[in-house]
Amino acid sequence: MDSVDLNVLRSVLEWRRAGQRVVLYSVVQTWGTAPRAPGAMLALREDGVVIGSVSGGCVEDDLIARLHDGRIPADGPPVQLITYGVTREEAARFGLPCGGTLRLTEERVGDPAWVAELLSRCEAHEIVARSLDLATGEVVLQPANKTDVLSFDGSTLRAIYGPRWRLLLIGAGQLSRYVAEMARLLDFEVLICDPRTEFVYGWEEQHGRFVPGMPDDAVLTIQTDERTAIVALTHDPRLDDMALLTALDSRAFYVGALGSRVNSLKRRDNLAQLGLSQTAIERLHGPIGLHIGSHTPAEIALSLLAEIVAIKNGIELKQKKPLLEDV
Repeated sequence: MDSVDLNVLRSVLEWRRAGQRVVLYSVVQTWGTAPRAPGAMLALREDGVVIGSVSGGCVEDDLIARLHDGRIPADGPPVQLITYGVTREEAARFGLPCGGTLRLTEERVGDPAWVAELLSRCEAHEIVARSLDLATGEVVLQPANKTDVLSFDGSTLRAIYGPRWRLLLIGAGQLSRYVAEMARLLDFEVLICDPRTEFVYGWEEQHGRFVPGMPDDAVLTIQTDERTAIVALTHDPRLDDMALLTALDSRAFYVGALGSRVNSLKRRDNLAQLGLSQTAIERLHGPIGLHIGSHTPAEIALSLLAEIVAIKNGIELKQKKPLLEDV
C-alpha cells in the first residue's frame, strides 16, 4: 500500500471524526488501458475537497460535479457502482485511453471505526483484507497474505491493504543519501542505521528515519518482514556483515551489500565462517543493482533501486554472471 492510499484513509478518518460527510471511491475493475489500477482510491468531502486519484483528472472532475448537481443524494444507497468509458465518446470525454473502461464503487462512509482499525493494523505491518458488501455497505476486516489480490464478484469487493514498503540502509554515507532520496520518490519508507556519529551530519528528517544501535540490532528492532529491503552500504565488513548475519535469516524480500564481485565472493566466505547457512548466503545480492554501467553514486543508486523495485514487483531478473568467473 502506498502513501497516497494511506493519506486517503487518514483524511477519511479525520473528516468523519469532524462530522463531515465523506464518499469513498475505489477502482474495482478496468478494461483496456486505464490510468489507475484496481484498488486506487479517492475520497470526496461534502464541500467538494478531494484527496487521492482514480484517473488522470477528468473523472475526478465529474465526481465533484456529481456532488454539486445532486447525483449523490444524502439518502441514497450505501454503495453503488459507477462506470466510465463504455463508449469511445465517453472515453475521450474523460481522458481515458482508447478502449479504456473504469468501474468504481461509490461508498458513503458511516462509522469510521473500520478506517481507524485498518490504519492501525497497517502501521503494525499487517496485511489486511477489507470486504465491502455492496448491498448493505457493511465492512469486514480480515487477515490477508502477501499473495492475495483485489477481487470483485459484482456484490462483494475484497481489497487488500498493507504497510508501505521499507528500505533499511546500513550506512549514512554519500551513496546512502542518493539511495534515500530516490527511494522516497518511489514511495519507500526509508530507515538508516549508522553507529558512526561522524556520518550523521547533514541528514534531514524527511530523507529517512534513523534507527539507533548497531546494524544487527537495527534489523531486529524494525521487525523485518516481507515488505522490507535491507542494503549494507558502509563498505566496512565490521558493520555490513553484522547486519547481513541477521538480515539474511530474516523475512526481508531483498538483502544486498555494496562491493565488487571479488569482494562479494570474499564476503560470502566470511559469512560462512561466521556460521551462516549456505541457503541464507545464497539470498545475498552482491554486487548490488542491475548492470547499467554505473560509476557515479547517483547511477549506482539508480541501479540498486531498479533491482529492488523489479524484485518487489515480481519480475524475474536474468541470472547474474557467476562470481567465480571474475576471480
